[in-house]
Amino acid sequence: MTMHGGRRTQAERDAVTVEIGYALVSAAFVAAVLFGAVAGPALLFQLPGTVETLLVRGGLVLVPVVFFVRVATVLYRYRQGAAQPSQPGRTNPDS
Repeated sequence: MTMHGGRRTQAERDAVTVEIGYALVSAAFVAAVLFGAVAGPALLFQLPGTVETLLVRGGLVLVPVVFFVRVATVLYRYRQGAAQPSQPGRTNPDS
């Protein structure tokens, strides 16, 4: 993406939209898998009350944290990748 003060092209806007969608969907998937791994045993098996409560609450605490961390890292990596030159070894488009 060009950040020289000009308007973004439609392709650049579409790329950002796709990347945001990917970040949200992948974060939801990772959060759901994490919740299943942490709270799953409490939901599937008969466990003592305190253990069951700790597992479910632990999963509920971890899910939003993992979701937001995943979204932030995907979008951060996307932004870092956009700053690289289009041709390796060249630092200026006119060179």
